[in-house]
Amino acid sequence: MKLNQNKLLLAMANACITIGELAEKSGVSRPALTKFTTGKSNPKPATLGKLAKALGVKPEELIED
Repeated sequence: MKLNQNKLLLAMANACITIGELAEKSGVSRPALTKFTTGKSNPKPATLGKLAKALGVKPEELIED
């Protein structure tokens, strides 16, 4: 399961939320989010769930097809 950085960034844009705000809302560290948005790392399934919940989307909307 691989996170699609563009889908994550699009979900953030739709929610009008910054990386800092997403970090606060999801409980995921800002450095980890930066790695996810640049493609340097992929979140574990539980972390992906936290991000999706904070953005108000389903986890499958953030992964590559």
